Amino acid sequence: MAPVLVRTLLLLQRCAAIALACCAAGCASLPPPEALAPEPAIPASTATELGRVTAPVRGAADGLSAVRPLPQANFALDARLELIRRAQASLDVQTYQLGNDKTGRLILRELRDAARRGVRVRLLLDDFYTAGLDPLLLALAAEPKAQVRLFNPFANGREHMATRWLDFFTDFRRLNHRMHNKLFIADGALAIAGGRNLADEYFLRSELANFIDFELLMAGPVVPESARFFDSYWNSNVVYPLQRVVRSAQPQEALVAAFDTATSEGEAPRPEAPPDTDIFGEPRLAAQLARGELHWMRAHAHALADSPNKALGTRPPGTWTLAQQFHATLGTTAQSQVLVISPYFIPGDEGMARIRAARARGIRITVVTNSLADSDEPLVNINYNRYRVAMLQEGVELLEVSTRQLKRSAQMRRLLRQARGRLHAKLALLDREWVLLGSMNLDPRSERLNTEFGVKVRSFELAQALLFAYSLDHLEGVYRVVLQPDGRNVQWVGTGDEVNEVLDDEPDSSLLTRLQLLLFSWFVPTDQL
Repeated sequence: MAPVLVRTLLLLQRCAAIALACCAAGCASLPPPEALAPEPAIPASTATELGRVTAPVRGAADGLSAVRPLPQANFALDARLELIRRAQASLDVQTYQLGNDKTGRLILRELRDAARRGVRVRLLLDDFYTAGLDPLLLALAAEPKAQVRLFNPFANGREHMATRWLDFFTDFRRLNHRMHNKLFIADGALAIAGGRNLADEYFLRSELANFIDFELLMAGPVVPESARFFDSYWNSNVVYPLQRVVRSAQPQEALVAAFDTATSEGEAPRPEAPPDTDIFGEPRLAAQLARGELHWMRAHAHALADSPNKALGTRPPGTWTLAQQFHATLGTTAQSQVLVISPYFIPGDEGMARIRAARARGIRITVVTNSLADSDEPLVNINYNRYRVAMLQEGVELLEVSTRQLKRSAQMRRLLRQARGRLHAKLALLDREWVLLGSMNLDPRSERLNTEFGVKVRSFELAQALLFAYSLDHLEGVYRVVLQPDGRNVQWVGTGDEVNEVLDDEPDSSLLTRLQLLLFSWFVPTDQL
């Protein structure tokens, strides 16, 4: 049989299978929401080790919270593992993605072990990336002290990502809204917030591509604020207990045995221990907890989040989205300079109006984002490109992260090895005094479709620490984007070496790739990115 005919028949076969799957998907739907008794977070208490070590911060009369930056991936993962192992009352974990990989399975094992010690475990996952995880999640949820809930879950085709996409498009209006929040709380006393999902690539454990990210360890008043947001999601009617959505033909004993195998040391090895001190010279969290004394930066800090009802296209009257609060803070707080770090950046017409207003007030604006070649969402980058010239004409400083540029640093070559390096941190620094961080990207999806979580911190010390950690005053590993002499096109200037090459085309990407992405962008509305 001729190869062309074979390919045609295979294509027709796949189309028929997809059509049948779509019909099947249209026949099933989510069960109606179940009325569950609201379940609140367990507050910090001196009855737990973590509660005792953070008691001085909670009891301080100044009302300040305590924060500690976690820019290094190995220290961020080590901090989570240490908190899970030391927790005695509760663990509340909320994330967009839990990887079916070394890191995700390691986290599941540690949560299971904590539950068996008597710790109440609440794991809240967005359901978009849980394909293949259902058996492991069911085994964890079988533990008497553990619960797993899913945000806006898929009703059909759960086993494979391909079949989930079919369900996605047949129930697009609902499933297009996702929970992008990331939050980790131990014993109601310590919390971690920022941009990292719980997967290999967010902790430099992937062989293909790894993300440069940022998180904040927190104690004090900001933690119960964060816990209240967690509870608002956990008790929301957009969130379903795992067992309401997922069924398994396997007996519980078989699920537990499979969990033990999948999360064994061979399948989910512990990471190498980080160095004794981090980039700031601070000891590992384990060493500080062993001494019963944590090193902190004291600051005014407040948690912010979207309402979970944003997934329903509504929100309580009088409330603002996180994006609206972010833009209001930029507009009213910044007096001299704004540094924005966002892996996915599409200002849109409204954003350009805000940029022009800020520049008219004399505010210096710097934006750091991914280059086209190193973005894991290149369609976002194509849409960002539409605003690049206009931003440069307004005097915005644009910097694009590039693996090629990053690996000119010996330290980054050691960290990334053969993998690509990509930006994933979501940060804004205002006047070197305010730090805004969390899960929100500066794109239409974060603003209108996904729910997000963030923290606003007023701390000159924290801002200086971030400027030091990321060398933001003399940033290398990036291309500096500037206008060509004609003022209507852009060019890229390399950093980090003596040559500092100048390119007139998108770095490390072919013309064919750029044309393909441009073509695809015509079919994907900007407000979906």
